[in-house]
Amino acid sequence: MTERTAGHGSRPAGSVRSHPPSVRSPTTSVVIPVKDDAVLLARCLRALHAQESPADEIIVVDNDSSDASASVARASGALVLTCIEPGISAAASTGYDAARGDLILRLDADCEPDADWITTVVAAFGEDEHTGAVTGHARFTDGPAALRVPLARLYLGAYTSVLSVTLGHRPLFGSNLAFRREAWHAVRADVHRGDPHIHDDLDLAFHLGENHRIARLPGESMGMSMRPLTAGHFGRRVHRGFRSVLVHWPRDFPPLRWARLAVRLRLRGPASRRTR
Repeated sequence: MTERTAGHGSRPAGSVRSHPPSVRSPTTSVVIPVKDDAVLLARCLRALHAQESPADEIIVVDNDSSDASASVARASGALVLTCIEPGISAAASTGYDAARGDLILRLDADCEPDADWITTVVAAFGEDEHTGAVTGHARFTDGPAALRVPLARLYLGAYTSVLSVTLGHRPLFGSNLAFRREAWHAVRADVHRGDPHIHDDLDLAFHLGENHRIARLPGESMGMSMRPLTAGHFGRRVHRGFRSVLVHWPRDFPPLRWARLAVRLRLRGPASRRTR
């Protein structure tokens, strides 16, 4: 008795092929929350369309913009969603909920990724199937040329150092991060998506870092605007940073969180401790 197989004629029923199954490359969804940032969004979308490994879908979440942000996104071929709830947390969560890719990549409208950004992200997940999220640094693309490198290193270095202690693991940086879709579905009901006064990336780090490994992306394949350090923006970011931490207390008061994470790491074994 034989059975037919497409393209291969016939073979004995019950026989096993000697060829290993092919490994499917993960699909990718890029999510960009935006509010009144049409000019920089256009630059960001051009950079995404120039990726050596194009995204399977690009989702722009218009957070009730009054400018042409939504029109710019549609003209580029992006899927445009509207979120009228105020705040980046609500907008970003709307995009994550709609994403269909295996991997969800996040950046901001003022970002300009290098052509290998998506390739680098996919490769990072491929190195360890247990990694739930990855995040990387960035470089400034505007402002005084002589200050771009030192200020970026100071800003992101301080962010990483302080919040690594607070969280007990690496924080996520909203301008350059990615996570598995199933990891998002595990925490989507817990994030503070209705609070417009917190940092969505820090909030997400609290929840993803509880049960998922967060790895670091190599290099600095992301460009971003220096405006987080300009007058008014920096003070507001610091205030929101404190709020983002305090809304998780007392449960995530550092000593309590550290102890809880230490127990979970021991239960997972050496592999988890090696990759956090």
